[in-house]
Amino acid sequence: MDGVLGGVLVNIARLILAATFIFSGFVKAVDPLGSQYKIQDYIAAVTDAYNTGFFHDWGTLVASVILAAFEFLLGIHLLFAINRRISTKIVWIFMLVMTFVTIWIFIADPVSDCGCFGEALVLTNGQTLLKNIVLLVLATVLAWKPLMMPRLISRHNAWIVSNFSALFVLATSVYCLYDLPIADFRPYHIGASIPRGMEIPEGAEQPQFNTTLIYKRDGEQKEFTMENLPDSTWTFVDSKSEQITEGYVPPIHDFNILYNEEDITEDILSDPNYTFLLIAPHLETADESQFGKINIIADYAQRRHYRFICLTASGKEAMEHWADITGANYEFANTDETTLKTIVRSSPGLLLLKEGTIYQKWSHNMLPKLDEKSPALEKTPYGKIDERHDSNVFSKILLWYVLPLIILTLFDRIVAGIIAIVRRLTKTVKA
Repeated sequence: MDGVLGGVLVNIARLILAATFIFSGFVKAVDPLGSQYKIQDYIAAVTDAYNTGFFHDWGTLVASVILAAFEFLLGIHLLFAINRRISTKIVWIFMLVMTFVTIWIFIADPVSDCGCFGEALVLTNGQTLLKNIVLLVLATVLAWKPLMMPRLISRHNAWIVSNFSALFVLATSVYCLYDLPIADFRPYHIGASIPRGMEIPEGAEQPQFNTTLIYKRDGEQKEFTMENLPDSTWTFVDSKSEQITEGYVPPIHDFNILYNEEDITEDILSDPNYTFLLIAPHLETADESQFGKINIIADYAQRRHYRFICLTASGKEAMEHWADITGANYEFANTDETTLKTIVRSSPGLLLLKEGTIYQKWSHNMLPKLDEKSPALEKTPYGKIDERHDSNVFSKILLWYVLPLIILTLFDRIVAGIIAIVRRLTKTVKA
């Protein structure tokens, strides 16, 4: 496979693989908690148990950040043809391993999707396997003829691209962990209408879901349905939703709020006034460092007659403990754990709703500045939907990462061209 045709095939493979790895790494980097949850799903599927502890909580988080950076840097190395022999071999080995992994996923079906592209692009297990087979073939082409990839950056400046890219992708993950994902691909993004996301188009095949609620009493755990809830002597433990028949699945299909064993979902989503939802999948492990600010916002909401309620998958004992240690004077209600983790990538996180539409989202590190002196929400920026949020984010990415790389590449190519001309002229003079 030499000549012009070989070069074209190699570089087509290079561009496809580079784009795939850069995209895959970036969408994981902007949502490291989402990647962590997927890794934990794999662990739970393999071990058949939901483990906790240092490795499960912190080890999986570190693994998600490293995986995102690794994929992103591999894509950048292919795009700029940096360390061509080594990079193409690593890509080939990586794709070989991932292809075998997706064969297992396709056969065993431990998870509904592999999480290859985070929430940005969800593929079925069959589509993932097909995708990896194609990418493995392309990686084989590159590993066979790596030197047919022309460099976009000279060898002595390649370290700048590598280190700058590593700094960018790691800084992105750290920032998104501290705040929230800078690009939100989930159905609960700012501006989304939860009721609209739950709608099923007319004529669409109706899927059937079985929601099971788990309660305990006197050390005994028992499962109940939504139509057969227990009395107040039972304590809520957890809930789970399982699709029992295929059909059209709306983007949001498992959003339910139970308050004192009563379903208040419709009441919350139809409220024409603002509603604050404090999201904490597990109160036992939620960050309590900002409880003072949270309580101030809850007091502000009470004065302004806005509802403030904490949604959690934890039981009554955990609610009472949280109220004791934080001085919380707001209401608590139960919602599915997976749903809460999907709504906001922070524990706790804060959501602002109005008639079921998401106006704002905050992590516990970046809470809004609202106190007794603050005006009504409609008179503040918080009471309005920022429709330019995503475009502003990508503008900053272009400004702080893509633009410097373009400038560096152009400067490097101009200098390389000048050096080549000077050398030619020098040889001509000597001759």
